[in-house]
Amino acid sequence: MDTYAIIDIGGKQLRVEPGRFYDVHRFTPHVNTLGTNTKISTNRVLLIRDGSDINIGRPWLPNAVVKGRILHSCFGKKLAIPKIYSNRKTCRIRGYREILIRFVIDSIHLNGRIANNREFLKNLMH
Repeated sequence: MDTYAIIDIGGKQLRVEPGRFYDVHRFTPHVNTLGTNTKISTNRVLLIRDGSDINIGRPWLPNAVVKGRILHSCFGKKLAIPKIYSNRKTCRIRGYREILIRFVIDSIHLNGRIANNREFLKNLMH
C-alpha cells in the first residue's frame, strides 16, 4: 500500500498501515479495563504518506488521527536472564514474558478525510 503513517505509541515509533495489526507494549495505563474490539485513536502522528504526498509534523501533525481497535492481549517471547555466581560456580536463570496489546489499524485521517480510502476499501472487498 502507498498509504502509511508513523505514530508514537507506547514510547515507540511504529510505521502503521490500514488493515494490519501490531503488537505494542503498555500504551495505556488502564490495560485491564480495555476489552476486545475497543476503539482506540491517537493523534500523536509524526508522518503520513498518501501516495506521493508526504506530510511531516513538528513534532506531530495537526488534525491527523489514526483510528483502530484492540483485538486482544498477548504475550511476547520469553526472555531468559541468567545470573552467574562465579565464586559459588552456580547459575540461576529467571525469565518473564511481556504482556502486549494487539491492535489493528482501521483508518488514517488527515484534515477530516480518510487517507487513500479507495485502496483500503478495495482490499476489504477481496
